[in-house]
Amino acid sequence: MPTTAQIPALAASVFYCPPIIAPMIVAMATVLITMGALIGAGFTVHIMSSMIAIFLMPIAVVDSVHILSEFSGRYKPGNDLKETVEGVVGHLFTPMLYTSITSSIGFYSLMLTPIPPVQIFGAFVGTGILLAFLITITFIPAFLTRLSDKSLRSLQTTMHSKESSNKLLRFVKSTGRFAIKNRVSLLFVFVAVFVVSVWGVSKIQINDNPVRWFKTDHEIRVADKVLNENFAGTYDAYMVLTSTQPLLSVVEILNKELPHTLFEWVKEQSDAIIEASLHTQYQNMIIIIEDKLFTDLSGEEVNYLENTLQQLETTLSRSKAFQSPELLRYIADLQIHLNGSGLVGKSNSLADVTKLVARELRSGESKDYQIPNSPQAVAQTFLQYQSSHRPDDLWHFVTPDFQQTLVWLQLRSGDNQDMSRVVNLVDEYIEKNPLPKFIKLDWAGKAYLNVVWQENMVAGMLDSLISAFVIVFIIMVALFRSLIFGLLAMLPLTITITFIYGLIGIIGKDYDMPIAVLSALTLGLSVDFAIHFLERARETFKSTQSVKKTFDLMFEEPAIAISRNAIVIALGFTPLLFAPLVPYITVGVFLASIMAISALVTLLILPSVMILGARWVFGQSFRGE
Repeated sequence: MPTTAQIPALAASVFYCPPIIAPMIVAMATVLITMGALIGAGFTVHIMSSMIAIFLMPIAVVDSVHILSEFSGRYKPGNDLKETVEGVVGHLFTPMLYTSITSSIGFYSLMLTPIPPVQIFGAFVGTGILLAFLITITFIPAFLTRLSDKSLRSLQTTMHSKESSNKLLRFVKSTGRFAIKNRVSLLFVFVAVFVVSVWGVSKIQINDNPVRWFKTDHEIRVADKVLNENFAGTYDAYMVLTSTQPLLSVVEILNKELPHTLFEWVKEQSDAIIEASLHTQYQNMIIIIEDKLFTDLSGEEVNYLENTLQQLETTLSRSKAFQSPELLRYIADLQIHLNGSGLVGKSNSLADVTKLVARELRSGESKDYQIPNSPQAVAQTFLQYQSSHRPDDLWHFVTPDFQQTLVWLQLRSGDNQDMSRVVNLVDEYIEKNPLPKFIKLDWAGKAYLNVVWQENMVAGMLDSLISAFVIVFIIMVALFRSLIFGLLAMLPLTITITFIYGLIGIIGKDYDMPIAVLSALTLGLSVDFAIHFLERARETFKSTQSVKKTFDLMFEEPAIAISRNAIVIALGFTPLLFAPLVPYITVGVFLASIMAISALVTLLILPSVMILGARWVFGQSFRGE
């Protein structure tokens, strides 16, 4: 049985290509532990949590690539292997730690959203990133120190001798020369891009539709289109109308002009019904009084009970708000307004039931398709409806006490924007035609639920983005112990985030669930390259004491490592492009784009700004082209 210390040696001897297998071991270990913890903790695997593994796989290899790249550049045959590894880890430990912390903060910020699946996703990805860092700094050094001479030569060949490495070196060197030579022009270009991006952000449309998560040729999306073209609509929303009119308590009515001889009887009956709901108390008390009237009573007692019975029946009848013709006509007029808007395919309500039964009771002709003029006539239509159908069908539209009713709306579109337009249409109608006294309106249904979910998502993501931005800035200032370097670190991610979301607004892409989630993730990942670039630039300047030599050296191994990481992460998300669901594809496209753009911005804008402000950044001016 191998010991813990022997495991890296066994891994190095079994696999032929250490540069590839070492980071993959880190990534696989991170994914297995994190997903195991997720499932072991009892959380379900859904559309959000299923992306945890896909996010962690490319992110987990980032630090490994930095270590391997730095090690291959430092190590020469004959050097002390352990000493070289210690030097590499000591040099990269701080930037790797802070990039891991900032990336995890970007994901942890999702826990500020009021949506549990998003909170769980952020918590486990953030923790997975920190776990990947711990595995990297423990496993990779042990792995390197156990490599044979043959494996070390393979590592050198893999990292430096291949055609791709030469092309990458030429690319980063040309990028460096371009950035330094055109630093002023680049600064103006990025300012212009930033201004246009801010304008694009203002054009973003917040909208989502779960059906559009499927590809256009998916059978669910095709069926949705056909059904909504030929029927009233498959998306349900409900207006819920509730009566808030106060109702006198039964005891309060019973105590009015109560004869002394009935005092004990009233107290006994009141105690017997007190546990029931108020409307049930009325109904029970009416039955009790009717039974009592058949007993031997005095004239005073009979008068009291008959007056009380009448008051209870009148009050109970008036409390059945949605037997009122006036309220039902208000609902019918609101339905007509909505049905003519083009947003609602069809609506159904208690008013429709009343008109339908009234027509059939009278002549069956359209002229009698109207609401009766009295509450008693309305009540009769309900009784007839119940006697000719399943008795409980009526309660699909109104509660048994007639205190609450709903209007069922069928929409042909599941877009949140269309549901929001319906809500605004109702609000405008109510503003012009106020609700009857003691009536309030609320919303329910899946279509409306999606709107509420969207509002919480947007508000939560905005809070998480602002919070994460502030926290990351504080960490940057603490890391570099410099306000200037802290501001420089935030520059690439600010430009990247603004550009990506500005582009979304300009091309008209809806700000939906995957785009909302990406807002916090962008922040955590975009700052990584800036941290490595700035930390390496500062360390290089300490040894060279020359701004020009610093940037000449920066556009060699450090820039290559940043480029490699950008390529690794971008390619790591490309499998999402083959996913069956559109949110996966969206995440893949945008995260790959974010990585590429943030790396390019880091390699172009940071050198330009740092050279233009060299006196404040390095304490000396830049000399020489």
